[in-house]
Amino acid sequence: MQLSEINALNASAFEEAFGDIAEESPWVAARAFAAAPFTTTEAVIDAFCNALMQADDEDRLGVICAHPDLAGKLAAAGQLTEDSTAEQASAGLDQLSDAERETFTALNETYKARFGFPFILAVKGASKAEILSSFHERLPQDRETEFEEALRQVCRIMTFRLADRMT
Repeated sequence: MQLSEINALNASAFEEAFGDIAEESPWVAARAFAAAPFTTTEAVIDAFCNALMQADDEDRLGVICAHPDLAGKLAAAGQLTEDSTAEQASAGLDQLSDAERETFTALNETYKARFGFPFILAVKGASKAEILSSFHERLPQDRETEFEEALRQVCRIMTFRLADRMT
């Protein structure tokens, strides 16, 4: 979608077009629309990231928790959103061996038990080794540091998704 087309959308149409950019959290698009009209595609991306970052902790945690586990049960059941399915597949997470799946499951569970929310990483274009390395690097962090990192990763995910939709 071109910038001129985005700027021609009313609030309802904008939310319809971009309500799935933040995983299961259309309120982010609704808040991002307040920054319209947009002067550049970067301004659209900034509006989404600002909408998330300026929200209260409870709403931000909700966005984080809406993200599925990497190579988790929802992926195995084919119940991810279209964007999440494509992103995880781009990293090869749809073709794990049984041993790799067990490793991802254990790391996801350990991470959630430690921090109270799922591990978030913008995996588009990442390798399995890079993802596993990131798990190991981030597990020793404190909750506040990881909460902020999860939000940065959500912004990266939204950036990738918006870039895919805008021309």
